[in-house]
Amino acid sequence: MTQQAPTADPSPSAPRRPRVWRDTLIGWSFILPNFIGFALFTLIPMSAAFALAFMEWDSYSTPEWVGLENFQKMVGDENFRVALFNTLYYAAGHIPLTLVAALCLALVLNRKLRGVGFFRTAAFFPYITSLVAVAVVFNMLFNPTAGPVNQLLTAVGVADPPRWVASTDWVMPTVIVTSVWRDMGYYMVLFLAGLQTIPREYYEAAKVDGANAWQRFWSITLPCLRPTTFFVLVLLTIQSFKILDLIQVMTDGGPGRSTLVLSLLIYREGIREGQFGYSSAIALVLFVIVLAVTVAQFRINERRSAT
Repeated sequence: MTQQAPTADPSPSAPRRPRVWRDTLIGWSFILPNFIGFALFTLIPMSAAFALAFMEWDSYSTPEWVGLENFQKMVGDENFRVALFNTLYYAAGHIPLTLVAALCLALVLNRKLRGVGFFRTAAFFPYITSLVAVAVVFNMLFNPTAGPVNQLLTAVGVADPPRWVASTDWVMPTVIVTSVWRDMGYYMVLFLAGLQTIPREYYEAAKVDGANAWQRFWSITLPCLRPTTFFVLVLLTIQSFKILDLIQVMTDGGPGRSTLVLSLLIYREGIREGQFGYSSAIALVLFVIVLAVTVAQFRINERRSAT
């Protein structure tokens, strides 16, 4: 009796175009709404700003190509140099202070304490508080004549307390302190998330080996928090270099030019003065600075991770 050979099954690699097209359309249906919003409100304005950096335009006349003239003007612009220095000054103070304050808060509030949920909420609350309210309250607190801070300093024997927001020397530290108080709750939440991913067995094993609290923090907590710390550092760097809202509401760049930062200069040159080409050139320089710092952070993190 002759045995018939079994019929070959269709190849599993045979194309199923209708199903592939259906899956593709479903994927695009999820992506497209968000991409349209990103393109309209971010991608197209950014591209237009990059193009305007090489043009002269006051929003009334036709844009005129001027090449590198806006950047040449920037080199001789004292306001730009002052704004660049103030931006670096603010970032140098805001980034490490916020990082340390947020980490300390997270370490304290990661313990099993009574009412810990309330204290976590209270620490996060300043971040969602109205920025205008924060600026007004801190301006009142640091008022040089009637502010509670100077009244307290006078009460403890300080004869000539700082003038804070009215002083060209003290206004930037005042803004930095205000910004740290407002932002540390948000980054505390990120550190809390990182702390809760560290296995408790690591700490128990370290205790058995006789490690004290500082040794456990240095040898276990910090290494395990490296990805979270890097993420927080990148976010803080970007936020610090593009600071605008708090300074605009709190000091508007004053007194004098002591808190004039690059973002505020971009706003003044573009919105107030109508020099959109020059404003876009400053924005492009700020973008390059932030990009360079961020890339450097990624490179340093990669090298540390590889060792």
